[in-house]
Amino acid sequence: MVHFVPADEADAPTIAGQNAAVQNADGPPARVAPVAYLPGAAPGMTRRTPVVQPETGTKPRKKTVFERDDSVTDDASNDDMPDDDAPEDGVNVSVDVEAAERGERAEAALLQRLRARSLSLVEAFAVLKDLDLDDGEAHDMIERFTQLAYLDDEKLADQIIHTHHVRKGLGRAGVETEMRRRKLDAGIMLDKLEELPDDELERAIEEGTKRIAQLSRFDDQTIDRRLNAFLMRKGYNSQIVRVAVKASLDSRNGSSTVRFR
Repeated sequence: MVHFVPADEADAPTIAGQNAAVQNADGPPARVAPVAYLPGAAPGMTRRTPVVQPETGTKPRKKTVFERDDSVTDDASNDDMPDDDAPEDGVNVSVDVEAAERGERAEAALLQRLRARSLSLVEAFAVLKDLDLDDGEAHDMIERFTQLAYLDDEKLADQIIHTHHVRKGLGRAGVETEMRRRKLDAGIMLDKLEELPDDELERAIEEGTKRIAQLSRFDDQTIDRRLNAFLMRKGYNSQIVRVAVKASLDSRNGSSTVRFR
């Protein structure tokens, strides 16, 4: 805003003299254009606010975001450009997340199977392969479960001996068949079979005697045939089966000399 101050009294004659000089000049009086004062200004007031003169120099105009900066060389701009051959981080992250989720699902499924029954290393590997794990991932998980004692072929072999040999009365061949079916390690399987007691005949006779009590309504020929099939399924060899069947028939007729505890 422009400010004006009243003129001093000393300036009044000067202003009056200037007006008289204009009036006393030779020739007709000059016409002075009417002066229009700004609001708040009056005749005789001087201007307080200095007039700002425009600067002779020009400041550099700031470039807009749409203009190209020529100071940047083409090489620098090319360095900032993304490389088409470089792998995208988003793709790698998504692949890692997918692999982690697949591993978690496979681990949970394997633990659920182990809660129901024990698995051999080969059986556990087959379970993981069915869950779309590759060989490397499956082997790593098997190794970790083995270190945690969740998988143990030796303990599984002991379980098979207890359930099939001790409780079910299977012979050596029957126990070996079950171990092979469960795909146990060959070395562990042989070691466990050698630890079995050498009582095949005694156990076969005991199993035959129990079974013949359920065949009392049949004749001796039918009992002989059924006992042979029964003991063969138990895993006893043919020589032991013949002796066990004869002993069982003798015990049925009351002429057996075999004592059972």
